[in-house]
Amino acid sequence: MKYAQTNHAPVGFGNIVRFYLQRRLITIFLLGMASGYPWVMIGSSMSAWLNEMGFTRATIGFFGAVFAAYSINFLWSPLVDRVKIPFLSTWLGHRRGWILFCQLGIACSCFYLAQIDFATNLYWAGVVALTLAVFSATQDISIDAYRIDSIGEHEARLQSAGAAMTTAGWWTGFAGLGAIPFFLSDMPGWDWPRVYQYLALFMVVLSAGVWLAREPVTTRRALQREAELRYQQVLAGVGNSIAFRHKITAWLGVTLVEPMAEFFRRSGVKFALSILLFVLLFKVGEAFLGRMSIVFYQEVGFTNSEIGLYSKLVNWWVTIIFALIGSYVTMRIGILKGLFIGGSAMAASNLLFSALALVGPNKALLLAAVITDGFTSAWSTVAFVALISLLANRAFTATQYALMASVGTLGRTVLATYSGAVVDWLDGNWALFFLLTTLMVIPSLLFLWTIRKPIQKLEDDSREKQNKWDSEQAALNSEKE
Repeated sequence: MKYAQTNHAPVGFGNIVRFYLQRRLITIFLLGMASGYPWVMIGSSMSAWLNEMGFTRATIGFFGAVFAAYSINFLWSPLVDRVKIPFLSTWLGHRRGWILFCQLGIACSCFYLAQIDFATNLYWAGVVALTLAVFSATQDISIDAYRIDSIGEHEARLQSAGAAMTTAGWWTGFAGLGAIPFFLSDMPGWDWPRVYQYLALFMVVLSAGVWLAREPVTTRRALQREAELRYQQVLAGVGNSIAFRHKITAWLGVTLVEPMAEFFRRSGVKFALSILLFVLLFKVGEAFLGRMSIVFYQEVGFTNSEIGLYSKLVNWWVTIIFALIGSYVTMRIGILKGLFIGGSAMAASNLLFSALALVGPNKALLLAAVITDGFTSAWSTVAFVALISLLANRAFTATQYALMASVGTLGRTVLATYSGAVVDWLDGNWALFFLLTTLMVIPSLLFLWTIRKPIQKLEDDSREKQNKWDSEQAALNSEKE
């Protein structure tokens, strides 16, 4: 069975294992690690570092404003689709060249961050952290575009497997590797600046995914060229400007305008706006929980080593396992049902953190909360990523996916910067805070119900493409025999 050429969910344990171990999916996993790893530098480790230096919860929360780069990366995503990185793009290919360029920028920014005295230069530390976030957000654009481009349009179900591998990889970088700084910070002779130097070095090691990856073969350039010619014809019909000016204007139009215009034109304005609103709301509650989780664990009474073990290492393996299980189930039941089930479970799981706030530093309850949260978050994320991957046009993969992903990140980053202020407003009532994060998920699920029919139609159309391709392949195989 050639898994690289099939889009049906495999049957049997051995076939399932071989399906997920195909080269494309392993590459997506490694690139996912590189995508999640920078969040350690500006997320959990940064929160712990700032907290140990005595900064307030509100300051820690607002320092997370650097994550706004992930919310607005769609503004420069057209450049990732159209502009080549000198030397790297020629050497490695368009997608891989951009990925390596961003990884080197992340490593340099992290190393420089380790040299800054936060007590006297907090503003400058924020600027460097923002630079790191911009490189990381741009890397995400490139990696997501690579993932979608490497999976054929006739392999729509494989998008769920790709979403699982990128989610598992992301959590390996964020949680698996993210546990290491917490263990190191508790060891004699180690401080956070030294830890950050090693974080920078390991970012270079993670570039291994670029070397294993194969540049995807697509018709992107041809499709973009067709769009440019259409723009030039329109411009030629409305003025007598010189041809060179027409070419420049057409290039800018296709680069900056056409990706958004095509998305709204193909989806319809109402459905396009509805999708963006759902994407904005879906992960808000999870983001509020995640942004303050490290501070919560420390205030409840867990040590950094315990945080690293339970919040990072345990959550890492739970996420990998259930991301794969969630993707397989989603391939079976469909993306829409996966969103409803995963989203509902994600909301309910936050109540365990409320219980932990009331009980105190109980390791058994922490383990239960972490496992449940990892399971529900993984499943909902797989279905979520599969949906927006399905919506992206292959001519403008980076731009359209970045638009939808960045809107989702807006809820997970910018809005979540107020999480610390909310805890302060509640006078440190963590139990009530986590109850609020549960309620934050409900509006998105109600809204998902109102747009379920066009989403189901989108899935049905993709299934028809799969069946048509399967029939054509079966006919070709019969002729060969």
